[in-house]
Formats: sequence, C-alpha cells, structure tokens
Amino acid sequence: MLSLGPLALTAPWVLLAAAALPLLWWLMRATPPAPRRMDFPAVRLLFGLRADQHVSVHTPWWLILMRLVLALLVILALSGPLLNPDATSRGDGPLVLVVDDTWAAAPTWDERRSVLLDLASRAGRESRPVLLVPTAAPAPGAAPPALDPVPASDAATALRALEPRPWGKDLAALDPALETTLPDEGSAVWVHDGLDAPGTDAFAARLRAMGRLEVRRSGPGAVPLILRPPETAATAATALTVTVARPASDRLPERPLTVRARDGEGRVAVATPATLPQGALETRVTLDVPAELAPDLTRVDIADQAGAGAVALLDDRWRRRPVGLVTGAVEERAPVPLLDETHYIREALAPVADLREGAPGDLLQRDLAVMLMTDGARPDAAAVTALIDWVRRGGTLVRFAGPRLEPLAPELLPVRLRPGERAMGGSLSWSAPARLAPFPEDGPFAGLTPPDDVTVRRQVLAEPAPDLSARTWARLSDGTPLVTGAPLGQGRVVLVHVTADPRWSSLAMSGLFVDMLTRLVDGSRGVAGAATEADEGAAVAGLPPLRVLDGRGRLGDPAPGTQPLPLARLDAPEVDPAHPPGLYGADGPARAYNLGPALGTPQTLGALPSGVIDGALDTAAAERDLKPPLLTAALILALVDLVVGLAMRGLLAPSGWTRPGRGPAAGAGALLLAGLLMLAPRPGLAQDSAPANPAPDATMDPTALAAALQTRLAWVETGDPETDRISAAGLTALTRVLARRTSAELAPPAGVSLSSAPLAVFPLLYWPVTASQPPVTATERTRVNAYLHHGGMLLLDVHDGGDPGRVLKGVDVPALRPLPEDHVLTRSFYLLDRFPGRTDGDTVWVEADPITHDNVSSVVVGYHDWAGAWATDEAGRALFATVPGGNRQREMAYRFGVNVVLYALTGNYKGDQVHLPAIMERLTN
Repeated sequence: MLSLGPLALTAPWVLLAAAALPLLWWLMRATPPAPRRMDFPAVRLLFGLRADQHVSVHTPWWLILMRLVLALLVILALSGPLLNPDATSRGDGPLVLVVDDTWAAAPTWDERRSVLLDLASRAGRESRPVLLVPTAAPAPGAAPPALDPVPASDAATALRALEPRPWGKDLAALDPALETTLPDEGSAVWVHDGLDAPGTDAFAARLRAMGRLEVRRSGPGAVPLILRPPETAATAATALTVTVARPASDRLPERPLTVRARDGEGRVAVATPATLPQGALETRVTLDVPAELAPDLTRVDIADQAGAGAVALLDDRWRRRPVGLVTGAVEERAPVPLLDETHYIREALAPVADLREGAPGDLLQRDLAVMLMTDGARPDAAAVTALIDWVRRGGTLVRFAGPRLEPLAPELLPVRLRPGERAMGGSLSWSAPARLAPFPEDGPFAGLTPPDDVTVRRQVLAEPAPDLSARTWARLSDGTPLVTGAPLGQGRVVLVHVTADPRWSSLAMSGLFVDMLTRLVDGSRGVAGAATEADEGAAVAGLPPLRVLDGRGRLGDPAPGTQPLPLARLDAPEVDPAHPPGLYGADGPARAYNLGPALGTPQTLGALPSGVIDGALDTAAAERDLKPPLLTAALILALVDLVVGLAMRGLLAPSGWTRPGRGPAAGAGALLLAGLLMLAPRPGLAQDSAPANPAPDATMDPTALAAALQTRLAWVETGDPETDRISAAGLTALTRVLARRTSAELAPPAGVSLSSAPLAVFPLLYWPVTASQPPVTATERTRVNAYLHHGGMLLLDVHDGGDPGRVLKGVDVPALRPLPEDHVLTRSFYLLDRFPGRTDGDTVWVEADPITHDNVSSVVVGYHDWAGAWATDEAGRALFATVPGGNRQREMAYRFGVNVVLYALTGNYKGDQVHLPAIMERLTN
C-alpha cells in the first residue's frame, strides 16, 4: 500500500499504465473520425467546386482530451485509491478479530458484521491472514471453531455465516486455545458487546502483548435492553405488565422504547410506548390487551431490539385456559343469538377464557382445559370415544341438561337420571319456582352467594344413590341437585341440571352463572393438569426442549445437543449452550424459559487498560474507497463519448434526405412502438378476459330465485315417482284452497332435493316418509339441521312401513309430544280438534319445548297421508277416497293443511293473549 497523506493506493503499480497516455494521444490524433454517409442526388457535386485548398480531417482536441481523462480515471480506479485509510489494517503479522457473538450484540449485529467484513477486506488488501475468535461458546453438539489464521476471503465467508448466540461469553474457556494459536506479532480488533465479563482484563492484556489492540463498542445510548416476563397472571386479567431493564453504567441517558405483544402468527396485537428515565436501571410497562386477543399472545418483545434478551415468551401459566364450546356449523346455529344456548356461555366466558368453538372432534385436536356441551349436542361415536379418553387424561367436561339431553355414554354423566324432567305444571311439579340453597363449603362453588332472584322452573332429576350427596355441588332449596360432578380417570364430568339459556331457569341471566363457569374453568385440570404430570415426570429427567430462541430472538428447532431442562432452573434460570431460552415440555403444554430473568443486572464495560485503543463501531465510516466513484465517472464519460461520436457521424441528426427507417432514431422509434404494442391489451390476454357486462351466474339455482321472489310450499322428493306425484298434486290443491279461503296467495309448489336445493327459502317442507326411503346422507343431515335451526318447519307424513327414526337418523329432531288441545296449531285459522288425512285416528306430534323457535314447533309428525287427501286432478276431482269420513273428512284435512301453512307463516301470532277473548267467545258459542 502506498500512502500519500490522506490518500492511499492499494495497487500503486497500476499507475504505470499512465505512461501509455501520450501514445494514446498520438493514435487518436492521427486517426480521423469515421466518414459520414450521405444519400444525395448527383447534382450536389456541383456545389463547393471553388475550394482550392484541401485540409485533412482530424479528431477534435477536446474529444481526445476527454478520452484521455476517461482512461486516466480507469487507471486510478484500478489502483485501489482510499481516502483517509484506517491504520487498523496496517502492520505485520496476522490480524486477530475478536467478536462477542453474544445476546448483547444481537441488537446491533448487522452493524457489527459490516465492521468485521470491512476489517477482513482491508486485511486482504494487505495480504494479511485473519484469526477469527468468537467469544461465545458454540451451540451444543457443534464443533468448536478452529482458532487458526486463514486467508481474509475465508474469514469473510465465516463472518457472513456467524450469528449471535442467546447466551453470554466465556473468556476463560478461550485461554487454552489462544495460548497455542495466538501469534507472537500482529494486531487485534475486539468488537465488544459493551458488557463486562469475568476475565476481561486478563484477556485484553493477552491481546495487547501481541501488538496493537483496539476495542470497538457501542455508545452508552445503545446498550442492549433486557425484557423480563410477567411474574404472575390472573385468569381474568387483560393487562400485561413487564419490566424493561438495562445494564448498570455511569452514564444512563433517557431512552424511549416500544413494547409489543405478538400472537402465534407474529402479528402485533398491541404496542405501548414507554421511556427509560435518565439514570434509571429499569421501568415497568403495562400493555392493555383486548380480551379477545389475549388468549392468542405468545410473546412480548421490544421494538428495534432484536435478540433473545429483548424477548419474553408466554406459556400457559400466563395465558388464559383454553375452553372448548361445542357448536354446530355456522349454518346450523340459531339465527337469533338470544335463542341460542351457546350465546349465554359465550358471553359469560369470553372475557375470562380462551374460547374455542366447533365440533368435539375438531376441538380435541388442540389442548383444552374445559369442554362445554349444551343440550342437544350429538357427537358421533368416534368423537364420544375421543371425548372419554380426553376426560380420562385430565379434561373437564361440563354438560347442560334440556329436553334433548342424550347420555352419549354412561361415563359422560356424573349421575343416573330419571326419565323426563321435573317442571312447573308437570307430574313432578312445584307450587312455586324453586330457589338455590347455599353452596357446600367443600365444593367448587364455596364462597359464592346465590342471589334471591335466581329461580328454577324445570330440571332433570337424578336417581337416588348412596354417593349422590357427595357428587352434588349445588342444590335447590328443596335439596334436589342443580349441579353434579364425578371424577373420570384424571378428569371429571359435570352436569348442570338446567339449560344454558332462560328456558328452564333464570340462572343464565345472572352474574352467578359467570362466577360458576369461572370456578369450573379455574378448577379444571385439562392443560394445567397435563403440565403438572409433565412436571412430575420432569423432576427426574427434565423437560425436553420443543422450540428454542436463537441469538436474534427467533424460535426454531433445538440443536441436537440441547439437554432437557431441570425443573429447578424454572425458579432459578441459568442459560447456557446446553439449556438455551425457549419452550420446554413433553406431551403437556410447554413451559417458557426466558433469558431475561437469568441475566440479573449486568455491568457495562468500564475503562480500558493502558495502551488499549477505545474505538466506536462506526469508525469504519472514516475510510472511503474511491474506486466506485471513479469508475462511475469513467462510465459517464464513456456514454458522452458515444453520443458525441454518433453526432459527428451524422447518425443522430442527419442532414439532407435520408430514407425512412435509417439511423438509430428510427430504430429507437421502432423499439418504442414495439413496446407500446406489447403493453396494449390484446384478445385472449388476462386483462381483456373479463367481459364488460358479465352474464349472470350460470350455476345459480333457478328454484332458489323463484322461491325467493314468491312464497311457495315444497315437498321432499323421495325417489318414488308415485309418491312424488301425489305430493305434487296434494300441495298444488292445498295452494289453491289457501288462495280461495285466506289472503295467502302462494306460487305453485316445488319438489326439492335435500342434497342440493336451497331449503331456507321454503317456509314449510312436506316430507312423506316411505318404507323404501333410504336414510339421509351426511350432507343432507347437515342441510336439514341448518333448515330447522333457522326457523324452518318439517311436516312429516309417515306412510305404511315408514320409519322416521331410520330415515332421519342424525337429524336434530327435538323431543316430541302429542298435539295438545290448546296448541296454536289448533286455532291458527280454523278451530280444530281433529287432524285427519286419507285416514283418521292417529296421533299428531309436535315439539315438546319449542321455546328455541319462539314457541313455534319446528317439526309436526303424523300418519294420515295428508297429501293423498288434498290431491285432485286438473278438473278438481279428488284422486283418492278418504276413509272412513268421506268428504267431511277431506274438508277437515284441508282445514288442517290451511292451519299448518298459516302456522308456518305467522308463527305464534294466534297464541298472543290479545286474541284469547275472541277465541274463547267462539268456543263457547
């Protein structure tokens, strides 16, 4: 390297090429410019004939000078000019690069790597070998780095692959290796992380004895920050308080920062700005996390502070317990939230638990503490088996009673139940609604006070048993159980003997309902129980690593040599290469093992020993390589020379007449035209594929369009042509009767397929159940359940040999009862006391407890062949005889049909008390 004051040349021998510049001048002077080519008529030879002196043409002097400058710029650029060269790269012997690849270096790691690569590049210009010495211990299972001098290019490759470690440095472990590999003469640069460590002075003295030593570190305002996780967390808490600390130092300026909470997908849920006051070592930051986002939080970190020290992982000890709520598909839920049992549970637990909804099989794919199942839930056999296994492993199943309560399995009920239920006005009735008795002192609800306004009107009763008292967690004032529970394996099964909505009691409308559900969630084993068992097994073997943090604070797979984490370290953290920070655990939930609690209060590096140069990380910016700007200037001159040459040849602005299409201007115009043609839309391209006026969706069902525009009845196609023909004829005749006798003017009826037709647009589905009809498929079952849950009505007409239980297997048919005399269906239009069809005498069944659908029965079942009684031909003649009542029976069949249709259209309108006087007057006359 040749130094000329502030300028240095790394390849000065290249300047010898400047001796060839005079020869280049002579060659360009002697060589004339290229001749111009002109197309012109022969008469132009007559011009200019008076010239008597001929002068040879030479290249202009200013063009020659510009080309010489261009050549000189290239020669200077290739000589490697440096402005204000750094003295670090100078010297004899190897260059020792000591790098603190620790957690504290991670926030400024990219800057540190740039400094190291720059130092290695300078050493390469001096042809000096480089000895790379990382101070952090290698990852477990990885071979220790070879502390031998290598060429600068190899050192640069190793530096590009070097990443910070999520632990501190161990200088004492380097002494044995450096004792044999450290050169006797050379220079060293220590890119320091800014924190003091045992053995720092002795290590610096060893490097100083070799030769020049420079320590480069960040300023006091850039020391690494430490994030300590929340110590405790309440189940209902939505505020997260963490502590941000920094190393102790003599100079602690005020430092702004931002703390962020992230979910499992890495999205920022909440960010809170804060400030470390001047002179303060730590500050507490509170993040107000929305209740709906709190269950998904997995980590808290400091913005613009990459590194494991600025990350706090969150585990199930902080996060709210995951609770599963068994629900059907979206289309199967009640259209009005207040009529949906799950609505009251959702409102009670959403602020205090991580609520997950879905089918039991889907919910069990994730960790759960509690699963809640309302009345009418009907998981399949595989889901029931998985549910029993989940409870045996520590889960808590909470079930609510109701008119459609199914045992599912004997293990999934804590007590044996009596058939039917106890209700106001029933065979086992109260004289007045019952109130709650005080909760047992040894039960899960101890300490709660039952309010006086909570009453129970209906409940399911438990069979007397010797252990019934021990399994009763809450009672009514008469001693009958309200909540019972029993263990099942390591978990337990709980039954609330009333519904989860206000149908049977006012419990769901009270604050006690929230408190009781919270107690059940808090007292569950589930995830917490699994963690306890994992901890018991880990007391000897330790918690195996699941995911660990790297030096930049990113979760990844553990290295092969990572060891299980002893439980003692959870209370007294001590991070090392064998136990990096991360998530540890076995089959149960993972436990977070963070770096922040293990760091304590580190000290910043103090004054350096005598003779050691104290430098900053940004000293590399003082030296500037002049090669790039020189080459850029040469390129600009080359482009100018090209334009001047074309102009002197007449190719940019040709004089005289030229043929079209000649010259670079024409070529450029052709290229521009071609580009415009390529950008222009053409038929068949994506941007032109959509028509200006798109046609209507060809797949849209015309039946859905017609039924949405005009109200009409529908029958379920059975696959039997004769049965479908009778259904069509019967509903068509009933539609004509409705138009003549009422204001309900309906469109002609339609036949529907359960697997594809839009059922929701039909207020009533007439379903003839025949002996040959197959059971509904899974798709049909889902669609029928959705139709019923959204307020639709099924009129099931069972023919001879038909089995509705077989055909409708899996359909959510509610509990039924014989049609009572005071039912709205008996007076929705006509006052009826019998409901015949082609036959008469059988019982008509309706929903026993239709409060979910505003007291409107979603299912009506009979055995009378109503469509056969209604059916007529085109002339209006009846197709079938009605026995034994003849035409009077057919008239009553029509009246029943009118009542059913108006009941489906108007609901419980005629059940209002305002109509009762008029109805009673007609009944008495």
